[in-house]
Amino acid sequence: MAFDAQFFAQLKASLTNSLDLQTASAPVNFAQQINFAQGAGAGAAETIWTDTRTVEASATDAIDLAGSLTGPFGTTLTFTKIKGVIVRASAANTNNVNVVRDSTSGVPLFLATGDGIPVKPGGLFVWLDPSAAGVAVTPSTGDLLNLVNSGAGTSVAYDIFIIGATS
Repeated sequence: MAFDAQFFAQLKASLTNSLDLQTASAPVNFAQQINFAQGAGAGAAETIWTDTRTVEASATDAIDLAGSLTGPFGTTLTFTKIKGVIVRASAANTNNVNVVRDSTSGVPLFLATGDGIPVKPGGLFVWLDPSAAGVAVTPSTGDLLNLVNSGAGTSVAYDIFIIGATS
């Protein structure tokens, strides 16, 4: 099975200010591409897992990256390291989708247990690490990524994409 992935990030912005005799402009043009080839080393990954998921009100969706996921061809995925995570919150959400490191057996995506970041309705969280190390996934002690509904009353929906290595 062969794997390759390309990630593109681009920001184009322009701030202008009309003055009496001229218009001042401050354009920004940023572009970055990160490629992943087949493998487990630097600039490499072996698989991707994607899903559209729903988290009920005030609930947690604990994603076990070591053995509970089914890959695109029906096989069980056991990540040994992750190289990228993308979470896209539905614009129709009322609450945030919080991406959080589990307090007891979280994959160390964030610096400390319980740390995380809110993804507001219509928002996007992107994290990529093309290094050889990536972030280690350790079965039973460091393999959970929690997606938490930030509030009560309504469920939240999100799309998730995880790129990583299995060897």
